[in-house]
Amino acid sequence: MRAVVQRVSQASVKVDEKIVGEINKGLLVLLGVGREDTVADLEYLVNKIVGLRIFEDENDKMNLSLLDIKGELLVVSQFTLYGDVRKGKRPSFTDSAPPEVAEEMYLKFIDKCAEMGIKTEKGIFGANMKVSLINDGPVTILLDSKKTF
Repeated sequence: MRAVVQRVSQASVKVDEKIVGEINKGLLVLLGVGREDTVADLEYLVNKIVGLRIFEDENDKMNLSLLDIKGELLVVSQFTLYGDVRKGKRPSFTDSAPPEVAEEMYLKFIDKCAEMGIKTEKGIFGANMKVSLINDGPVTILLDSKKTF
């Protein structure tokens, strides 16, 4: 699994001009599911993301996690995180999981975050979404459950 994690002061996602998910201070996660991903990959990313110490403490040092600040989470599916452009200029998505597998993993990811007591909002899997955010910092972290980067 791959994720682009952005620290935000607010974020929302719209489908057909209607807001379907919205948060205040917390993290926007663009989540991609790969063909080879397992529940172990999912659990690794959930724990890594909610534990990322990227929020400032009283000394303005990045030292607090989403759990520490009782922040919110907006998770948006993004198969294009597996786009491969090493050959040519048009991305190949052969490393992305098939939609039915990816949707199941995406929903499990959201459920696991919510089970941890985090207010978790989401986009609509497979929909054409418009994502808006105010990136706080800016702080953007790239994660890959296979630790390829």
